[in-house]
Amino acid sequence: MKDVKIKICGLKRMEDIAYANRYQPDYVGFIINFPKSHRSKTPQEVEILARELSDSIQKVGVFVDEPAETPITMANQGIIDVIQLHGNEDEDYIQTLRSRCRAKIIKAFTIRGAADIRAAKESSADYVLLDQGKGSGQVFDWSWIPGDFGRAYFLAGGLTPENIDDAYGRLHPWAMDISSGVETNQQKDEGKIKSILDWRNEKEGNGK
Repeated sequence: MKDVKIKICGLKRMEDIAYANRYQPDYVGFIINFPKSHRSKTPQEVEILARELSDSIQKVGVFVDEPAETPITMANQGIIDVIQLHGNEDEDYIQTLRSRCRAKIIKAFTIRGAADIRAAKESSADYVLLDQGKGSGQVFDWSWIPGDFGRAYFLAGGLTPENIDDAYGRLHPWAMDISSGVETNQQKDEGKIKSILDWRNEKEGNGK
């Protein structure tokens, strides 16, 4: 097995930071300035949380149609390492980010068919994220993803400790992004986070 990356998204409490430090996902995500989500935090709140995170974990700021100044400032201040765009941000927006900060960029795409796959393949972002929607927690039709996708991508949407092995076996994405699948009653669940990282570590240990 290749080194599949794990991202735990939607951290919002100090307890969540403690879980991440204990089980060591590759990435954690913070939802920033998106009040429709119960996981939304302000840049100031994220700075406080991120300060306590292990240096070995990449900090991802997740933005939805946010003025570019916010992710640029947070990246240049070292609050986040990666910028994830989950709205209608276009190529001009991505180029604005590139011209003003060095953070890697993930662009999320809602997958409904071949046109969405084509748009994801053509994006100038460093990575793309394939999802069912904006944090819907639902699985989309994985058959839309071709086996020769041709670039590194994050698989998101409805992943849980119960289906992550099937998802990986079918698609072999570069990274897996989990949020609601490691929650109980809208709070991050330590046992579920442990289960996801144990799965990854066991797979890597077996070389599968």
